[in-house]
Amino acid sequence: MFSTGKYKLFEDRRDAGERLGEQLKAKYEGQNPLIIGIPRGGVEVGYYVAAALKAEFSLVVSRKLPFPGNQELGFGAVTEQSGVYVSGFGREMLDEGTIEDIIEEQFVEVKRRVDLYRNGLPLPEMKGRIVILVDDGIAMGVTLVPVIALCRNNGASEVIIAVPVSGLSYDIHLSRADAIEVLFQPEDFQGVGQAYRHFGEFTDNQVLSLLRPGFK
Repeated sequence: MFSTGKYKLFEDRRDAGERLGEQLKAKYEGQNPLIIGIPRGGVEVGYYVAAALKAEFSLVVSRKLPFPGNQELGFGAVTEQSGVYVSGFGREMLDEGTIEDIIEEQFVEVKRRVDLYRNGLPLPEMKGRIVILVDDGIAMGVTLVPVIALCRNNGASEVIIAVPVSGLSYDIHLSRADAIEVLFQPEDFQGVGQAYRHFGEFTDNQVLSLLRPGFK
């Protein structure tokens, strides 16, 4: 993990995943890691990381808790298996009733995505395995915090976060992972999309195409 004041742009999420996978090979290839993509955009990055490592690939659904009036600002996240993380900022700024309503709304979307992406099937076996959580970048990282706990609860021996780009700081609770692997940390980081030439919204259909057997 290192910082650079110059912009190193990725062409798209596939390019980022291929580069990140090459970077991770020396540490994790041959150790039977489980690569977990975080929908939506992290699924494409994770798919190509898994291909580079010749590793099993799946996904865990995690949803940001959006701050009322500012959908881009997350004050926490929920994930499948009933995981919840609410930041101190969220508890300071919002009352419990508002927080609970937002959590309930996001759990509805989590269930929809689990049913759609995995047909309601359970997660792959994590017990005793290195689990590498892949997203297309870290802004604050709140969506990853409850996923770390989920992996621990499912017996992962190590939980690694791996992303192509992040800022120089993010949610302190990401330190609960055993390691954080970041290719680039621009000093003038303003958002994940800043590091990509092509960074559109990743759709449900695009996620499903990556999960289809035989996709290359």
